[in-house]
Amino acid sequence: MDFKWLALIFNDNILIHTIIPPYIFTISLAGLLFNSFVLVVFFAHKDRLTVAEIYLSNMALADFILLCSLPFWAMNILNEFNWPYGEALCKIVNALIIINFYTSIFTLVMISIDRYIAFVKPMKASWLRRTLYAKVICFILWILGVLLSTPTIAHRKVKFFEDYETTSCVLDYTHDSYWKLAHQIVINVVGFVLPVLVIVFSMYAVTLVFLLCWGPFQVITFLDILCDVNVLDEKLWSDSLDIGRQLSAYLAFLNSVLNPLLYVFSGQYFRKKVSAIYRKTRYQRRGSDMTTYQLSLDLHSGSTLHPGHQCAWNHL
Repeated sequence: MDFKWLALIFNDNILIHTIIPPYIFTISLAGLLFNSFVLVVFFAHKDRLTVAEIYLSNMALADFILLCSLPFWAMNILNEFNWPYGEALCKIVNALIIINFYTSIFTLVMISIDRYIAFVKPMKASWLRRTLYAKVICFILWILGVLLSTPTIAHRKVKFFEDYETTSCVLDYTHDSYWKLAHQIVINVVGFVLPVLVIVFSMYAVTLVFLLCWGPFQVITFLDILCDVNVLDEKLWSDSLDIGRQLSAYLAFLNSVLNPLLYVFSGQYFRKKVSAIYRKTRYQRRGSDMTTYQLSLDLHSGSTLHPGHQCAWNHL
């Protein structure tokens, strides 16, 4: 996701510099609130997490970390695409985005598979729905996310472009063009095609949101692949792809905001947990208020006793 070329094309564009940064900050804030609420509810409730809740909390955590990284992009745009945070953060921020991009999508696939097993094969494959297996699978998903982020870690660099006096955080494939092609194919196939096939097979209802959020970005990535292999004229398509890659990436990140609304908040059991936590908190607060009130009554009663009785009160 290379911001530099878009900045050169739209250096004075109002859309890029005034609309997109507030949009990024807005979805980051909303997504952080939604996903943190999910995590608090799941881990504050006294019951053990079910398999589905383990996957949902894992997806919420992945989306939360991804959304924490996005404000760096917004500040990068506000700074006219000059990256002020150094090469280490250039690699770390973008690696975190890729890691959590894959982890969130893979977890969504596991949620789909889990629901399919629960509804279609509840008896035959019940052994697959053990909490220990779910935790191990989540750990494996994070490992896969880290491994798939290695091209980003290797090729993200802070590079100075003398012609434009811009120091940008870019994916530099100057000496390894095959890495770029392989990276984009993996994003298309592993990050979209395979998850869509599993989700469509398992959960028809949620496929539309996934396609709307990630579809445009994946189409742009696929067109970029066609340019790399000379199927399309790169000079003709270059500017359009740079614009499309930028805007479609922002649309894709909206998925991290919608995930809690779509998969968690709408669940009846989750709402019951929220209600239980609310009642418990209210009961504890009410109990604390009653204790304070009773103590004040006792102190007041003690202070109004006859002096002789006051001595007796003090010895009790």
